[in-house]
Amino acid sequence: MTEPVAEEEIADADHGRRRTVNIVCTIINVVCAIFAVVLAVHIVLVIGEANQGNGFAAMIDEWSSAVSLGLRDLFVPENLKLRTFLNDGLAAIAWLVIGGLLTYLIRRLALPGPRRVRRYRVR
Repeated sequence: MTEPVAEEEIADADHGRRRTVNIVCTIINVVCAIFAVVLAVHIVLVIGEANQGNGFAAMIDEWSSAVSLGLRDLFVPENLKLRTFLNDGLAAIAWLVIGGLLTYLIRRLALPGPRRVRRYRVR
């Protein structure tokens, strides 16, 4: 005859750390996504030949220049639309990869392993 087995779940002592890590990762993802969206909007404005004298277009051009990760002149084809698509598109993809990689590493290093369940025999 087998003895009954009782299970006891250990209380989550890491709830505060888990919540903090999730908040930090969410902030990182949102910031990186905003940077990627700014670059994507810049691509659309250049391909659509938006008036660069317009305040919104000028603001997006400045912001995209600031978040381009130094990739503004990586590819230099003659066509401005293709150049913007390649350079800003690569920078947008890089921001999304950076955000994903950072959040993966933070969660992997800062959060504890899987939930522990203690099993023992009842006598």
